[in-house]
Amino acid sequence: MIGVLLLLLLLLPVLLFIAAPQIRKMLSNGVCTSTAQLPGKVAVVTGANTGIGKETAKELAQRGARVYIACRDVQKGELVAREIQTMTGNQQVFVRKLDLADTKSIRAFAEGFLAEEKHLHILINNAGVMMCPFSRTADGFEMHIGVNHLGHFLLTHLLLGKLKESAPSRVVNVSSLAHLLGRIHFHNLQGEKFYSAGLAYCHSKLANILFTKELARRLEGSGVSVYSVHPGTVHSDLTRHSFLMRCLWWIFSCFIKTPREGAQTSLHCALAEGLEILSGSHFSDCRVTWVTAQARNMTVARRLWDVSCDLLGIPMD
Repeated sequence: MIGVLLLLLLLLPVLLFIAAPQIRKMLSNGVCTSTAQLPGKVAVVTGANTGIGKETAKELAQRGARVYIACRDVQKGELVAREIQTMTGNQQVFVRKLDLADTKSIRAFAEGFLAEEKHLHILINNAGVMMCPFSRTADGFEMHIGVNHLGHFLLTHLLLGKLKESAPSRVVNVSSLAHLLGRIHFHNLQGEKFYSAGLAYCHSKLANILFTKELARRLEGSGVSVYSVHPGTVHSDLTRHSFLMRCLWWIFSCFIKTPREGAQTSLHCALAEGLEILSGSHFSDCRVTWVTAQARNMTVARRLWDVSCDLLGIPMD
């Protein structure tokens, strides 16, 4: 019996290697099949200097959109913009400074964009941080909730008028399956009483979904549709703060999505025809998927909206 178990343990890596292509295919299903072309359309993608955001921006540019890469590292963004321009033949790919950990930077980006562009048809709130050691943004917010939620909340608020003027338009918020472990503890929103890097990420991803649902409710009839997405488990720079996560990603690399595969659900929500009726929904693998009871709690969603407005100095309506 022990011999059989040892044999199975020895064979397991081989079997996993053989089965890896089929497992990857199963885990990576969901492809944006929309054939929509985007000449004359304007898109902003945050964090598009790497990973999923880069692949998203590349596909939007391939379809003819004017694409703004909104990122903190402008030098890296410029390299990516030139790469996309060369690959797609679309020279309308621009880089603008956006540091989501600094509300002054967010306001400066929005002010510049609004002065530069007459329209905005697609806003993809893609950037994020994961499992950071405890730290605060320039405005004193805990880093995960500050960047992943409050930063995008403010950016969307500042660009909302342009999105309404450009309707039909869409907002896509990149969340995560990690929202399953998330809770909104209003008494500990900034991690001042208790902090766990892993849970802080989960809480911020739950906040993304609640923000999506409340924003969709407020925008009913405006022509602006809003979606949240789980991109899947993807090779990206998001694990840079966690040695353990980097090790796990390396060990299971043959089962993890590429950034291009991870971008498919964001692209589906930005481009697919007839999704307006599903505004406020959460998507995974290019289809509507289940979210936790916490993510469906509209009382919490409304309170989080009000608290976010208060923290950011936005007038509440």
